[in-house]
Amino acid sequence: MTNKPFVFGMSVDGEHFTDREMETQRLRLNFENGVNSILISPRRMGKTSLVRRVKGLAESEELRIVYVDIYNCRSEYEFYEKFASAIIRATSTKIEKMMETAKEFLMSVTPKIIYSPIPNTDFSLSLGIDPKSNTPEEILNLPERIAEKRGIRMVVCIDEFQQIGEMQNSLNLQRTMRSVWQHHRKVSYCLFGSKQHLMSNLFYSRKMPFYQFGDMFFLKKIPTDKWVLFIVERFEKAGKLVSEEMARRICTTVDNYSAYVQQLAWNVMAMTDKSVTEQSFNDGLEATLAQVSPLFVEQTATLTVYQLNFIRAICAGFHNDFGKSEVTKHFDLGSRSNLVKLKKALIDREIVELTASGFHLADPLFQIWFKREMY
Repeated sequence: MTNKPFVFGMSVDGEHFTDREMETQRLRLNFENGVNSILISPRRMGKTSLVRRVKGLAESEELRIVYVDIYNCRSEYEFYEKFASAIIRATSTKIEKMMETAKEFLMSVTPKIIYSPIPNTDFSLSLGIDPKSNTPEEILNLPERIAEKRGIRMVVCIDEFQQIGEMQNSLNLQRTMRSVWQHHRKVSYCLFGSKQHLMSNLFYSRKMPFYQFGDMFFLKKIPTDKWVLFIVERFEKAGKLVSEEMARRICTTVDNYSAYVQQLAWNVMAMTDKSVTEQSFNDGLEATLAQVSPLFVEQTATLTVYQLNFIRAICAGFHNDFGKSEVTKHFDLGSRSNLVKLKKALIDREIVELTASGFHLADPLFQIWFKREMY
C-alpha cells in the first residue's frame, strides 16, 4: 500500500482503513462459519476495502478466500471463465499447479498462462471455457469439488454481482446458480455490488432466485466523528494541522462518502502549507472537482432537457411530488407519464437514487458540480 496519507481510487487496507469494526467482525464471523453474505451500498463507500480486509484477517491454510470482480463480464460464459480462473488461481500456489488443477477438475479445457507485456505485472489464466464443452453446473460446482478434494473450506467473494442481473437469460442463470450453490457445504459466498436498485432487485424480491440466500447488510456511511479523528491524525503524521471543524467540513462536503473523503482530504493537504485555512480548503475542493469533472461532463452529455430539468428540481430542494404545479411551472418536466420514464432512466444511470425521503442525487460531488455548471 502507498505511503500517501490518504488513498482513493483503489481499495484500502492497513492504516488507511478506518472504522467498520462492527461490519468487519460480522463479515469475518460469516466467513469463518460458512454463512453466505450479501453486501449492498453505493459506490465509493468502501465495500471492496471491507471485503479485502476481512479476507486478510480470516484467510488461512484451512480457509481459502477467493476474490473475483465481474464488472467487465457481459455474458454468462464470460462470468464462468472469470469465476473458474479465480477459483483455480486461489487454490494453487504455483503456475504448474494451476495447470494441473484446471485439467483435473475441468473437462475439455486448454489452460494457458498469459503474461502482460509490462514488466513486474500480474499474469492471467485463460481456460477456454465454452458452452459446447462445459456445462454451467460443472463450473459452478468447481469450488465445492476442489474444497472437498483438498480438505479445505472456501469463501468465494464476487464483486459487482449486479452484472448477473443484466446478462441475457439472467433469470435462468440465477436459478442455476442458486440451485447449485445452495447444496454446497464446504463453500460459502459473499456477493456484493454498487448498483443499489439492481442489487435490491436480485435479493429483496420474493420472486427472485437469490431471495434469502444469505445474511444481508447495507453498508452505511462512516460516522463523521470517526472520520474527523482519522483526518486529524493523518494530517499530524504528515506534519500539518487541520482543525476538527475543518476536518468535519471535509466530511460533510462530500456527504461522508469514503473515497471522496480521502480524495478531498488529500487535495486539501496538498494545498496546505502548515495549517488548513479557508483558502487551502477551497483550493482543495476545486482540485477535487477538476479531477471528477470529465466524468460528470460525460454523464450529462447525453441527457435530455427533461432529465436535466429533473436534476435541477432536485438541486432546488424538491425530492417528492414532482407533478405539483409549483414544480411543473418552474421546471419543464413534461407529462406525468414522462415523469415515470425520467425517474427510471436517471436511476438506471446511477445519477439519481430513491431513498425513504424521496429522490436525491447519488453523488455528492456531482451535485456540487451540477449546481455550478448547469443549474
